[in-house]
Amino acid sequence: MTMTAQSSVRHASLTLAPTLLFLVWTPTVAVAQPSAGAAKFSRICGACHTIGGGRKVGPDLQGVFGRRTEEWVNRFVRSPQKMISSGDATAVQLQKQFGMVMPDPPVSPDEVAEILAYVKTGGGPSGAQPRERPATPEAIQEGRELFQGNRRFTNGGPACNSCHHVKNDAVIGGGVLAAELTTVFGRMGAPGIHAILGRPPFPVMEEAFRERPLTDDEVFALVSFLQDADRQQAFQQPRDYGFKLVYSGAAGFLVLMGMFWAFGRRRKRRPVNHAIFERQVKTQ
Repeated sequence: MTMTAQSSVRHASLTLAPTLLFLVWTPTVAVAQPSAGAAKFSRICGACHTIGGGRKVGPDLQGVFGRRTEEWVNRFVRSPQKMISSGDATAVQLQKQFGMVMPDPPVSPDEVAEILAYVKTGGGPSGAQPRERPATPEAIQEGRELFQGNRRFTNGGPACNSCHHVKNDAVIGGGVLAAELTTVFGRMGAPGIHAILGRPPFPVMEEAFRERPLTDDEVFALVSFLQDADRQQAFQQPRDYGFKLVYSGAAGFLVLMGMFWAFGRRRKRRPVNHAIFERQVKTQ
């Protein structure tokens, strides 16, 4: 081999070496895979959304990237409440249309990318639709008792009225920490309420029922009660506890005063040695 040929081979080897080293050692770039987002979509989003299965609590996400830009969808999924508070017109319109604010999901940017990659595939309806069962008087009664805590949930979850209120003559007033539920059935229907109770998407509710999920029969009973409450709302009177609380407080005060007087009149009014002291004074 001539010196010129050897020089050419050596030059070619030196030129190809960096390329081969780059191909061998360059780290693999992680790309969001649609399959990776399927489970996350089902767990985090499936309670309120479908992909091609129709409206649930929130909108059907099939074709969402034809209606919104990917950048907007990404920002909205990461923090819907921030988008609404910033005055974004589309986010505010969605809140008015669906009557509630989507909670900020506990997801990382990587998880958002995986979920959106799955949505792009049009993954199909998510979340099994509950089997329709007609509400019975027994189910309505059971749901009413479960709602206000007269009957405990099988797995020990908190009563609904600790946070929610329903205008219904048959139940006591509920809490104001969460949404008022008198008309929730008319807004969401049975599938929407089933989805919320089956897999709560709200952080506080999710934490409360994480280890204490509701059974299918309990969900059906609560849905039956909320359906009946929505149907009967026009015939119910809002409860006013103002005067009752005043009267109860006054009665309790009088009872306590009577107890204090009854026990107080029998108390010793002088020290034990007072009589001895008086006798000694008189004898001096």
